[in-house]
Amino acid sequence: MFQHLRQKARKLKEDTYALYLAYNDPRVPWYAKLFIAVVVAYAFSPIDLIPDFIPVLGYLDDLILIPFGIVIAVKMMPPEVMAECRLKAKSMITQDKPVSRVAAVVIIGIWVVILILLGIWLVQLFAS
Repeated sequence: MFQHLRQKARKLKEDTYALYLAYNDPRVPWYAKLFIAVVVAYAFSPIDLIPDFIPVLGYLDDLILIPFGIVIAVKMMPPEVMAECRLKAKSMITQDKPVSRVAAVVIIGIWVVILILLGIWLVQLFAS
């Protein structure tokens, strides 16, 4: 069973790298590139939208959101492009993983806005 899960995880990792490569391919439609950019940036982001230390929900994005996004992105692009990119991605697996600092800044920004809104709500709650 663990071997099966390892194979699934390895395939998701390869597909993420393949999407990363497919983004620059001119045969991929613009709407697919936009979706790929979001999925790959989030997958490579060093910060999660839902932090992993939150019970159950912390791993929800890693187990559901990223794989679901990859499946949708793969369906949006030509199969031959994905096949070529998967071959290239296999060689990238041994190299360092790219990190999306822009996605990290966006996610930090989302959390800052949430904390500010929460602070405003608490001030209003206790001021009444």
